[in-house]
Amino acid sequence: MTKYLQQGLAVFLASCLLLSGAEGAFADQAGPSASQPPQAALQSTEQLQQLVAPIALYPDSLIAQILPAASYPEQVVDAQRWMAQHKDLTGDNLAKAVDGQSWDASVKALTQFPAVLANMNQNLAWTSELGDAYVNQQQDLSQAIQTMRARAKQAGNLSTTPQEKVETKGQTIVIQPAESNVVYVPQYDPWLVYGAPLAVFPGWYPWPGLFFDGPGIGFGLGFDIGFFGGFGWGWHRWGFDWHRGGRVVYNHNTYVSRSTTIVNRNSFQSGRTNFNAGAGRSTGGTQGFRGAAESRAGSQPATGMRSGAFSGFNQGGVARNNGFRGQSSFGGFHSGGFGGGGFHGGGGRR
Repeated sequence: MTKYLQQGLAVFLASCLLLSGAEGAFADQAGPSASQPPQAALQSTEQLQQLVAPIALYPDSLIAQILPAASYPEQVVDAQRWMAQHKDLTGDNLAKAVDGQSWDASVKALTQFPAVLANMNQNLAWTSELGDAYVNQQQDLSQAIQTMRARAKQAGNLSTTPQEKVETKGQTIVIQPAESNVVYVPQYDPWLVYGAPLAVFPGWYPWPGLFFDGPGIGFGLGFDIGFFGGFGWGWHRWGFDWHRGGRVVYNHNTYVSRSTTIVNRNSFQSGRTNFNAGAGRSTGGTQGFRGAAESRAGSQPATGMRSGAFSGFNQGGVARNNGFRGQSSFGGFHSGGFGGGGFHGGGGRR
């Protein structure tokens, strides 16, 4: 009897040791992934330069509106649809109607520039990725803009004109409108204007009035911003601070995106997804935004969607390879109309 008890006890102890070892092994495998935040898929310097190429030569305050708005791509879609449905509204009537919408202040601000808003809506993959880079790589994105401005200046395509003032302050190139109430949006081919040709962003297509066929730069549209000055999201509420990490300034404070569409990967803690929640929630939801994006598959193939709201957490390497596939630049486009506020003819080409 004693012999059998000893054998049973030995088997029991061996089983306990085996189970304890297995639990430890599982803990070693599961523990780090449960406690460590996921690694951010950062974009390279070259990818960021390609990403900012379409807007790097815009006035500083316009860039300060575009970058935050890009972190709300679903609201960009909503705002563009709304503008298309209210083409009869102009000037003060348009400003008052926009003020009553639930969009983020940056999206409201872009209704002052209907061509810019329409371009962002048309190129949603690019918009989404721009917003993702703004949220997660703000300083690198700011440096990319300055690098591209320096390249354009060296190529002879960036200087002061009757439409805008270009100043170099130390290592920083600042672009401001020449007039107080009219903002001219430069027209240029973003893949040719910087000297050596760039590869076209996958699926990117030019919007009429913002694209210039050739290596130079021109000015065709001057947008009257005077009607929007009295609202909290108007032109003079925005600025860009190049010397503090490239931050967007809104109402004299650092702007913080509250988007629930673009994931702030810097906010992951203890393995939990910490989305930016709060003001400026999407009105259509991520699902509705994805549907809108898919409906544009003809001009924005899935292979061109590299990050942001389109690909979630996995910023795929296959798509990034497609981003530098060496496409030639666009040679032209069909003209189209603009909805919303008025504009002035600018003319001129450098």
